[in-house]
Amino acid sequence: MKRQNQSSVVEFILLGFSNFPELQEQLFGVFLVVYLGTLMGNAIIIVIISLEQSLHVPMYLFLQNLSVVDVSFSAVIMPEMLVVLSTEKTLITFAECFAQMYFLLLFGGTECFLLGAMAYDRFAAICHPLSYPMIMNKRVFMKLVMFSWVSGIMVATVQTTWVFSFPFCGPNEINHLFCETPPVLELACADTFLFEIYALTGTILIVMVPFVLILLSYIRILFAILKMPSATGRQKAFSTCASHLTSVTLFYGTANMTYIQPKSGYSPETKKVMSLSYSLLTPLLNPLIYSLRNSEMKRALMKLWRRKVDSHIF
Repeated sequence: MKRQNQSSVVEFILLGFSNFPELQEQLFGVFLVVYLGTLMGNAIIIVIISLEQSLHVPMYLFLQNLSVVDVSFSAVIMPEMLVVLSTEKTLITFAECFAQMYFLLLFGGTECFLLGAMAYDRFAAICHPLSYPMIMNKRVFMKLVMFSWVSGIMVATVQTTWVFSFPFCGPNEINHLFCETPPVLELACADTFLFEIYALTGTILIVMVPFVLILLSYIRILFAILKMPSATGRQKAFSTCASHLTSVTLFYGTANMTYIQPKSGYSPETKKVMSLSYSLLTPLLNPLIYSLRNSEMKRALMKLWRRKVDSHIF
């Protein structure tokens, strides 16, 4: 009987911003520009770090992984979101919704751990500069990157499988822009109390704990920076850390508000805006934050540009 209930819904309807039809066209244009900007910005970072040998150090290799995650995260969400905005109601099959939620959680979870690893890298570099090459050697770097990706895969596998093990027997309208856990869970016609306990615990462990550790790391970093005798050194350290801290605050802040209570009292429209904050803004702003505020990235970009121009001339 449970299997019949489960199969009674074979597709969902994504409502998007159908309550505001007059905004659909404008939002489509804005989101398309954001998507193209995200792809271009992150692709430039990936290419620059791949081609420039001087950037093959943990700090920039972490950034390269972050750009891969952001491009993938956007590719999972944005095309479907643009389809939703271009039509009044968008059908998405049960399997497609499962896949979208799975990869959203995979890349979102991986980004959580990568941002934590990047904070540890900055902590080691600034607070222990002499022993930094030993602390953050190639082996440690690879372990942190692998841990981030494997953790993201584990989170996605457990959570998505659990959500879609619930019976969905109608209604099938998801009042959201994509298949995110909280709005999909609201459609389950079963007791989801245990899952909500898991979701709360998981959010605290996967999102809140790394966020608190990152903040503690930056408190230590701040004190270390203030003790630096060189004003130039302090400015460079502040610039590097400010980039990462801006990205962390934007991503973790909105993700916490979205996932801390899957059935929270936020209105559906508020939930959509909060989801857009980390699904659109973070992947778009990360390349701008890290490249425009980083002199080494800008030098590497100019070097590659001059090399390309020279090759065309000669």
